[in-house]
Amino acid sequence: MAAYNEPVRKRESFKPIKIFKTPKGEQVVDFGQNLVGLVELTVSGKAGDSVKMYHAEVLDKAGNFYIDNLRDAKQLNVYVLKGSGSEKFEPHFTFQGFRYIKLEGFPGELKPENLNAVAMYSDMRPTGSFSSSNKLINQLQHNIEWGQRGNFLDVPTDCPQRDERLGWTGDAQVFSRTAAFNMHVHNFFAKWLRDVEADQDANGSVPFVVPNVLGRNSGGSAGWADAATIIPWNMYLAYGDTMILQTQYNSMKNWVEFMRKASTNNLWNRGFHFGDWLFYRPFDDNDGRSAVTDKYLIAQCFFAHSTQLLINTAKVLGKTEDVNSYTELLKNVKDAFMKEYMTSTGRLVSGTQTAYVLALNFDMLPENLRKQSAERLAQNVRDYGNHLTTGFLGTPYLCHVLTRFGYTDDAYKLLMQETYPSWLYPVKMGATTIWERWDGQKPDSTFQTPGMNSFNHYAYGAIGDWMYRVVAGIDTEESAPGYRRIKIQPHIGGGLTNATASLQTYYGLVSSGWKKQDNQLVWEVEIPANTTATLYIPAKSAESVKENNAALSSANGIKVNGMEGAYVVVEAGSGKYQFVVTQ
Repeated sequence: MAAYNEPVRKRESFKPIKIFKTPKGEQVVDFGQNLVGLVELTVSGKAGDSVKMYHAEVLDKAGNFYIDNLRDAKQLNVYVLKGSGSEKFEPHFTFQGFRYIKLEGFPGELKPENLNAVAMYSDMRPTGSFSSSNKLINQLQHNIEWGQRGNFLDVPTDCPQRDERLGWTGDAQVFSRTAAFNMHVHNFFAKWLRDVEADQDANGSVPFVVPNVLGRNSGGSAGWADAATIIPWNMYLAYGDTMILQTQYNSMKNWVEFMRKASTNNLWNRGFHFGDWLFYRPFDDNDGRSAVTDKYLIAQCFFAHSTQLLINTAKVLGKTEDVNSYTELLKNVKDAFMKEYMTSTGRLVSGTQTAYVLALNFDMLPENLRKQSAERLAQNVRDYGNHLTTGFLGTPYLCHVLTRFGYTDDAYKLLMQETYPSWLYPVKMGATTIWERWDGQKPDSTFQTPGMNSFNHYAYGAIGDWMYRVVAGIDTEESAPGYRRIKIQPHIGGGLTNATASLQTYYGLVSSGWKKQDNQLVWEVEIPANTTATLYIPAKSAESVKENNAALSSANGIKVNGMEGAYVVVEAGSGKYQFVVTQ
């Protein structure tokens, strides 16, 4: 495996798509994409003349330059001319987050050739692609990718533009699996996880941000500190690298031990937690519909999840004693959860989407109560008019849980929802990256509070993971990670007529693309060399499927395993396959 070296920065150029005057008379340039980097300026003028270049992400509802959300950040570069003809200014030792720039003092007529925006991000090669028949979903995928580019610059930052730019651990952990599809982030995260361990307190607490510039006692929040366990495991699943588990094992273990020591009778119900950050909160809440989830319920769920991941890691590394010890701890943690936060019928003390999502995703509930809890979750989604109400911690798992318990149609309705709060609402509002808030810009085009309103904040882009693993169906097998053995199970729905995803793995390209064609479903799959795959064909029977115009039972290199729900399950080796299903 390659050494964990910090990648060099990649540069990508953009020319202006529009130069215009705002209603206030400001000279503004639109580069068409919210990006992170710098602007190169070519200018001629007198010695001592200066050009001021301001940067912003958005325009206000009147079309004027908007910088209130930058807080104390100036995002201002000033170039003083030396008067020697054509001069080129390129700022160094800095970067900005912007789509628009405002120029003051530019001599003469400003032309597109005077400006070049350079996007910068760590040099992670693109690995995954996703597209569909829905233009808004395709734009969402574009926004997810550009949110990753803009915030994966040396460290995974929360946002690139205001006076923050910090390596928030919670943002990184919720997005890590999505990130590993879009780009090769193995070395990027492996290096940063060493920083996580270096900044981890002696008592095992993990800081809110890494590098920890907030100081001591700024750590230990559920969902944020769990980056220490979740990200190593996600990297292991994506790349099959046991080294990252070996390297981070002590850090993972120390974080679990911190939670154990902070608990009373295995119940972690104290300390500061961010909770389900930026969940749905309507202004007029007379019916008590704000989606407030008990922070300690959330903490207990992540306590269990990190313990489970530690057990998984100990099994991979052959640490039998730890497997036994932490298996007992996990049982006690779940028992404490059920005693404190659940009624005998499986109803939770917080009836929110996030509460049920975390409890179901992390298997906090007894097997016999999960079905009815999933029904409560699905009904909650419907009660909100097919809108999500989740924040940073519930959002990554929401659609996955719905699909797991048979509510894929409801998950699709959430994905396709175009009104606030939803993933497509910002897309409809013209977003080119993921927003920090579901309503960063409100339907009347006014803005959320400027104290915390980034328009390039990748956390909610975690829906990408569901699009790749469920809509297109490309998934890993825990028993053979790194796509040595692959599970491919597409889910047809959402009014889509086609969806395609591909991923460049260490073994080669894996792809899955389906399309509806007349009364048939055509599904094309590519499996890389030296791997095998379990394929789930959406069909009523094996007899309704042909592969390369041959009956499925006689198709070369394919083993039919029978039916599983609404799928015909087959085993296949490397190669390209086309399945045609008569519906």
